[in-house]
Amino acid sequence: MLKQAMQHCGLIAILRGVRPDEVAAIGVALYKAGFRVIEVPLNSPQPFDSIRLLRATLPADCLVGAGTVLSAAQVAEVKKAGGELIVMPHSDAKVIAAAKQLELACAPGVATLTEAFAALAAGADALKMFPAEQLGPVVLKAWRAVIPNEVALIPVGGITPANMAPFVAAGASGLGLGSALYKPGLSAIEVGQNADEFIAAWRATQ
Repeated sequence: MLKQAMQHCGLIAILRGVRPDEVAAIGVALYKAGFRVIEVPLNSPQPFDSIRLLRATLPADCLVGAGTVLSAAQVAEVKKAGGELIVMPHSDAKVIAAAKQLELACAPGVATLTEAFAALAAGADALKMFPAEQLGPVVLKAWRAVIPNEVALIPVGGITPANMAPFVAAGASGLGLGSALYKPGLSAIEVGQNADEFIAAWRATQ
């Protein structure tokens, strides 16, 4: 499911700080723009309510998941809320195993090749390269030389429409978008406008 969603569009929307009362409208705006993967970080207000609302609102071909997942107990809560994707800032094998046991896609955060291969051995479906500002396209290119092409490498952190192209050229399969796409206080209309800019920049790299 993650692979299919990312084939449609490699951009992942990270809605850190989103509230349940606004999440459905923002989700619809993102879907209309072309996004097919939306993540609600668990350090947002009432994140499980937001995940539930997104899943109830959006078509089945949009993957809804959670970010900043730190424990196996949180994985179970995400599943209960209807989430289908676990995104982590780290690569704890226990959390990856919990996700796979519940048949959820899992993208752990990695910052070294050693972590990357350990996460894949633990069952990761994709690798979140975090923080992307620190790693950069040069490191991504070096990783891509040794990590199989079918493994999705997704840089996250500081990505904007203006700096996407070098990451894609270096071998990024997709990109995780945070505050340049959504930050608390933005309306669904504003998020939709940002989403259109990101989608246009993404298409230009393909």
